[in-house]
Amino acid sequence: MKQIKDKRTFQIHFLVIVFILSITSACSKKLRFSTSAIVPAAEGTVRIKKDKNENYAVELNVRHLSPPNRLVEPKNVYVVWANTKENGIRNMGQLRSKQGLFSKDLKSNLETVTTFKPEDFFITAEKEADIRYPEGQVVLTTK
Repeated sequence: MKQIKDKRTFQIHFLVIVFILSITSACSKKLRFSTSAIVPAAEGTVRIKKDKNENYAVELNVRHLSPPNRLVEPKNVYVVWANTKENGIRNMGQLRSKQGLFSKDLKSNLETVTTFKPEDFFITAEKEADIRYPEGQVVLTTK
């Protein structure tokens, strides 16, 4: 009798965990950047999560992205762009690099919130970060 009760308790806990994970996954979307001919070692992901205020939290992480001043056409910054379904292309901000004394991964990230629903993302190398439309070369894309 005790084995049946323990087994039933385990099944209930398992189902609760699966339910919670499915809800969490349903509210979150993860995209991967395609391999780039310009920066072939770079790899990254974007996680999009809709919050209770109907905003979209964006967490973007890229590794092995060389500094923009080392590209064939040197630039000053990387800018992240979101392609939105109803509002066109939006500047999400400058991709920030984490370079430490012992860091060889060239890690870069951007965390931001937007009211526009992003469909996909791309990163360009630009002279300035505060621009309204992409002007530079596209180095990474999630398509």
